[in-house]
Amino acid sequence: MGREELNLASPWVKWKGKDLFDLVCRTLGLRETWFFGLQYTIKDTVAWLKMDKKVLDHDVPTEEPKTFHFLAKFYPENAEEELVQEITQHLFFLQVKKQILDEKIFCPPEASVLLASYAVQAKYGDYDPNVHKRGFLAQEELLPKRVINLYQMTPEMWEERITAWYAEHRGRARDEAEMEYLKIAQDLEMYGVNYFAIRNKKGTELLLGVDALGLHIYDPDNRLTPKISFPWNEIRNISYSDKEFTIKPLDKKIDVFKFNSSKLRVNKLILQLCIGNHDLFMRRRKADSLEVQQMKAQAREEKARKQMERQCLAREKQMREEAERTRDELERRLMQLKEEATMANEALMRSEETADLLAEKAQITEEEAKLLAQKAAEAEQEMQRIKATAIRTEEEKRLMEQKVLEAEMLALKMAEESERRAKEADQLKQDLQEARESERRAKQKLLEITSKSSYTSMNSSTTALPTDLPSYNLISESLSFDFKDTDMKRLSMEIEKEKVEYMERSKHLQEQLNELKTEIEALKLKERETALDILHNENSSRGNSKHNTIKKPQAQGRRPICI
Repeated sequence: MGREELNLASPWVKWKGKDLFDLVCRTLGLRETWFFGLQYTIKDTVAWLKMDKKVLDHDVPTEEPKTFHFLAKFYPENAEEELVQEITQHLFFLQVKKQILDEKIFCPPEASVLLASYAVQAKYGDYDPNVHKRGFLAQEELLPKRVINLYQMTPEMWEERITAWYAEHRGRARDEAEMEYLKIAQDLEMYGVNYFAIRNKKGTELLLGVDALGLHIYDPDNRLTPKISFPWNEIRNISYSDKEFTIKPLDKKIDVFKFNSSKLRVNKLILQLCIGNHDLFMRRRKADSLEVQQMKAQAREEKARKQMERQCLAREKQMREEAERTRDELERRLMQLKEEATMANEALMRSEETADLLAEKAQITEEEAKLLAQKAAEAEQEMQRIKATAIRTEEEKRLMEQKVLEAEMLALKMAEESERRAKEADQLKQDLQEARESERRAKQKLLEITSKSSYTSMNSSTTALPTDLPSYNLISESLSFDFKDTDMKRLSMEIEKEKVEYMERSKHLQEQLNELKTEIEALKLKERETALDILHNENSSRGNSKHNTIKKPQAQGRRPICI
């Protein structure tokens, strides 16, 4: 449990135990004081500060500074029903967690993994794979060393199994995770039990266990399953004389049980614990005092207020995430439009270049056609001139005819070539016209994309995150709540719904525990099992627990005690 440093003025030496205890409780803001006490050690024996006795009148160690540990002295039967204040729950969580890790409370491996996952939820909040990456639990002490040594598993393998359960606790606040931890821990056999070494009248060594349910007698080698139990409602009287302690059952047919402890101081401590646990046992079975009723009402209102705050935060977070998703989608769409505009612009530039090339080629072809037509005209003129020139001799005539024939053939070829070039020029003109039409369509598409991009930009600017979105840092003073009857009815319905969900979760939880136990069973090192591990496995196979052990005498009928 955490430590508190107090600067005490010199008059504190005259204080009574209650004055010092009240000062610590006020410092912590604790009102459920009846569970706690100030513990100290004297000659290897644990003792508790008495409220009505001066501090220096106790047999506290003489050395300075004097050390007192603020710890839970009495444990509740049902943590969820009895622990009202959040600070009370937190202090019990810290103490029970330390006792499990120090192996003062035996915890089976599969349950220790589940408890570790709730401890991680209480410390780190909701699981986030982007934050809680592999190795984030490397420096955390989460499992008893006995459990770690019992299996051939690396720290990474343990972390993987703890994280798998941790991820399922999403949405639980710190106080809820700590309460779930306590609800599981309170069913462990050694939870809340103070053990004392005793001897019966035959000199047999035994253990006496004192807890919220009653007195229990154990074998020294078996702290899990009591040989016999005395529930508080079946005990008529408890007393001691020197080192002899006497338990008188309510049923006079049952023998008085007597035992001896090693020291008178131990008997005093046992009697203190018996009186305190019995008082709380009777108190639980009566109507709540006005103070407790007031505390529970305040706790319900505080829980409802926190629940509304969490719902408000969840809504704001959801709205912010939706706004961010909308912004990201608009940005993505804008980038897509920009890419389309770039591609269209490039296509337009390619179309312009193609049109220029076609226009240049058409011009060249047209000039060639004109040149060929000119040559054809010159050839025709030459033919007419040759025809007009009459060669008188036959040889000249024959030669002239041959030249005329050749000139005609050349003129025919020139005419065909001129016609082909003219067709090619017409085709190039048509291609040029089509290229210019493509250029016009590309320019029109670019204009449409440009106007669409500007419209999308305007929309994205209007749908951007509003500057007045509530931040994550809420000021509690600015929140006010009016709890009406309808609100309380709704809260009651929600609580009933939570009970049903809890039963379903409990069944699912047991299935998960069994699944994990089966999964890691193959990695167990049987030779490293402790006596308590073996006893726990035997009890589990028989269905035994400390609760049904207490009920056994009632089911089997009364019989004389023989230990």
